Amino acid sequence: MAIVKMKRLRMVGMAGDREELLRKLQHMGCVEVVQPEADQEDPVWSALTRPDTGGLAAAHEEKAQAERALEVLKRYAPAKGGLLDPKPDVLEGDFLNEERAERARQAAKAVNDLDRRLAAIHAEENKLDAQKDVLRPWMDLDLPLETGSTPQVAIQLGTLPANVPMNQAEGEVQAAGGLAQLTEVYTAERDFHYCMLVCHASQAEGVLEKLKALGWSRANLRDWTGTAAENLGRLYQETKALRAEAASIEEKLAGMGELNAPLRQLSDLAGANAQREESRGRLLDTAQTFLLEGWVPAESWPQLEKALAAYPCACEVSDPAPEDYPQVPVKLKNNILTKPLNMVTEMYSLPAYGTLDPNPLMAPFFILFYGIMMADMGYGLLMMLAGAVILKKKKPGGTFGHLCGLLVLCGVTTFIMGALTGGFFGDFLTQVVKLTTGGDFALPALFTPLEDTMMILVGAMCLGFVQIITGMAVSFVSKLKNGQVMDAVFEEVTWWIVFAGLGLMIAGITPIVLALGGVLVVAGPVVQNQGFGKVTGIFGSLYNHVTGYFGDILSYSRLMALMLAGSVIAQVFNTLGAIPGNIVIFLIISFAGNTLNFALNLLGCYVHDLRLQCLEYFGKFYQDGGRPFRPLDLNTKYYDVVK
Repeated sequence: MAIVKMKRLRMVGMAGDREELLRKLQHMGCVEVVQPEADQEDPVWSALTRPDTGGLAAAHEEKAQAERALEVLKRYAPAKGGLLDPKPDVLEGDFLNEERAERARQAAKAVNDLDRRLAAIHAEENKLDAQKDVLRPWMDLDLPLETGSTPQVAIQLGTLPANVPMNQAEGEVQAAGGLAQLTEVYTAERDFHYCMLVCHASQAEGVLEKLKALGWSRANLRDWTGTAAENLGRLYQETKALRAEAASIEEKLAGMGELNAPLRQLSDLAGANAQREESRGRLLDTAQTFLLEGWVPAESWPQLEKALAAYPCACEVSDPAPEDYPQVPVKLKNNILTKPLNMVTEMYSLPAYGTLDPNPLMAPFFILFYGIMMADMGYGLLMMLAGAVILKKKKPGGTFGHLCGLLVLCGVTTFIMGALTGGFFGDFLTQVVKLTTGGDFALPALFTPLEDTMMILVGAMCLGFVQIITGMAVSFVSKLKNGQVMDAVFEEVTWWIVFAGLGLMIAGITPIVLALGGVLVVAGPVVQNQGFGKVTGIFGSLYNHVTGYFGDILSYSRLMALMLAGSVIAQVFNTLGAIPGNIVIFLIISFAGNTLNFALNLLGCYVHDLRLQCLEYFGKFYQDGGRPFRPLDLNTKYYDVVK
């Protein structure tokens, strides 16, 4: 339960072994490759080059093609499997098999080609539909659309706004010239009048001037030949053929469900190749050799050293110097009880390298506090059951795996605190017995939130005080290890004496200890500051520490508040359900209310617990700023690679 010790690795290998060595490192998954710190002004360093990273773009493109094909199959032939199904295993040899990968590439290309053809068909359908919309108003016109004007006769097709009366338009045409006729072909009540104008060429200009004043717009049909009906028939046939082709493609895609597995493997393989290419881009090259720098856990170095012995390469490992600690990656090593707290630590910030792992120090408090706030046997059982089932069935890793583990641990304390307070979905059992038998029933309880509120409040603040003292103790030990003796005395020891003095004085034993603490409070700024800072330091120390410690301890009252709120809300819903006196109605209302209460408390307790740890507790000793250890590995999304 600590931060894993790291060693800096420097390796010079032969250029011909570079790819094989990178694959070996990826197989072992214990080396994080970093960019060497090169002095570009040094001619030796400036002569080095970086490998071509064209393979990175190719790997990303291959992964994108695989994911696109999977998205297509998700619409037409989704993979079978449930929400809780674990990731299937695949042997590393099968995972890296190039023949299988090539078949998957061909499958991805086939699926994507079919999808692109479908997209083209849909685009063509939309184009044909637009053309149909243009032609449909002229369907009853028994005149080839390419018919044009002659030197004597002007013919024009066009539209007038629907709000223009046709008799008015016809009158305007007749007034403009006696050798003109406007014929309505089709009327769309809310859009336009579709009309044909025939007139003598000598009168065309005047007639069109009158019509334009009414909103006349010439129809754009000059590219069509034949009648509108003939063209519409042809367009409908083309649409029918396209839809038949689309149906055939969709049927073919629906029968490609077996390709989900190889495409997922291809996506994972491309992702692994991209990771390797990213590491490859961090190397430095000469004509015959390459330079690799990185970090390796000290516990993994013997195994790595043995593996590298098979290659003609030179390796150097060294412990990082204190000034290098900010660049050293952090890897946490914890047991089954403390590992789930990684999600809390990672959400806040990883500890700086060379400092303490907070998980063992935080786990007892976090798990206990969560149980105190939730405090219900029914909710605890649900948490344990949900977490255990997901861990067993899905076997999740990463943050989700930590969450499920934390859910189980907090479920245990929630059940225990529920047993102590007599809560099982609030007073669910009490109401059930009353509705079914008319009798009185209550689970045995050591104390209850509604009746022992003050006791719970005092207990919560006492627990907070214990956690704060623990944080101060950790800080005290860390300062002593770092040689900060005076800081440890005037920060932690001084206020321990003050706290002890307050307790003794309240108990009526003696005020001497408190007086000694007061002397140390004043002495600290005097000894550590200079000039006027001695005076300001005294007042600053008093104000910051008194308000800080008081506020921190008071903050733990939320333990009582959330316990009380959760219990009251559950009882309110149970009471509301019991009012009609019908057991069925009661069960419905109680189920709905407890579901809501459970969901709200599940999140609310986590947020408040997180606040207590990150603000009140971590502030006493925690040094953050670490960056996660990210080794070159076979990190996959769909499959677990068995090495």
